Amino acid sequence: MREMKMREMCGGVKAATRDLAPCAAMVLVEGCITGLTIMASTAVARGMSPYVFVVYTNALASLILLPYSFLYDRDRSEEPLLTFSFLLRVFLLGLTGVTIAQNLAFVGLSYSSPIVACGMANQIPALSFILGIIFRTTKFGWKSSGSKARLLGTLISFSGAISLTLYKGPTIRNHSYPSQLAALRATAQRLLVFASPHENWVLGCILFAASSVTLAIWNILQVGTVKMCPQVMKIISFYSVFGTIQTAILALLIERDPSAWRLELNFELLVIVLTAIFSSLIRTNVHIWCTRSKGPYFVPIFKPFGIPYASTFGSMLFPDTFHYGSMLGAFICGVGYHTVLWGQIKDEDIHKLDQTAQISSIDDQKVPLLQEDSLV
Repeated sequence: MREMKMREMCGGVKAATRDLAPCAAMVLVEGCITGLTIMASTAVARGMSPYVFVVYTNALASLILLPYSFLYDRDRSEEPLLTFSFLLRVFLLGLTGVTIAQNLAFVGLSYSSPIVACGMANQIPALSFILGIIFRTTKFGWKSSGSKARLLGTLISFSGAISLTLYKGPTIRNHSYPSQLAALRATAQRLLVFASPHENWVLGCILFAASSVTLAIWNILQVGTVKMCPQVMKIISFYSVFGTIQTAILALLIERDPSAWRLELNFELLVIVLTAIFSSLIRTNVHIWCTRSKGPYFVPIFKPFGIPYASTFGSMLFPDTFHYGSMLGAFICGVGYHTVLWGQIKDEDIHKLDQTAQISSIDDQKVPLLQEDSLV
């Protein structure tokens, strides 16, 4: 009896671990993304060109990803990759997801702050919904609760983006802080920057919004590419290489000063290395693992977690540069994000039920014919 109870307890612990591990991993990943965004904001504020930063991070990520992708998919026998249609798709993925989106985002970060990055990133599902209606890849039904939720979530997301852009509100001032927290704040303010010293809040928000539009287009392209080639790591590595080449050409056209390309053993180099390793290996593998374990909507659910992270860091460590209004706008964006996502899941569930009903009705129509054939 004891052995049976111990086995049941072990089985329960293993089941709970299987359920909690993906959640914990995604929460940690979103926290790391926010932390790296603050570090990137600091590197740009110290004078590093955002265009050069994008080139170096993607170049290092490509060097890591390309050999790793072939090791990752070595046991899979798929069709040859180097076809014109595949190369064209990864070229476009690199152009939209790396060259345009990342440059817009990091230039936007140089004019605003990480809370804007977190808030505007939550516009992508709403923008994908709008683009889907425009290109007729998404069906909208007024009688569908999912479609109504997606429309409502889109309106909430856009209102949050407008609020984030036009209303910053008062800064969070110093109050009575414990001595340990005060020391931590002083250290953080010496090492890191939360808001840009060259602040142009509206321009930063517009650039982030444009980056989100580009990423929505990138998502549409990515879906078709994964259907063509299920080897996800190879897709990521190839479009990362194309994106690196494109961003290098763009940066060379913009940054003519050779000193902008000089690297030293300093904070900027540390941020480049950490960003490249995290984005190429850690985040990608965690996302793939969680998607395979929990389904396609598990990873997107955690995207708004960056908002409370950025709000906590901003409130505790950077109260002189962090604003109540921007935090409110970002939270509205997060509410809109989850509303759109819920509507999308609802619509997809209804679509699956309709498909199942159609298949079952076809099977019911076939049954009498099969019975007649067997009788003959």
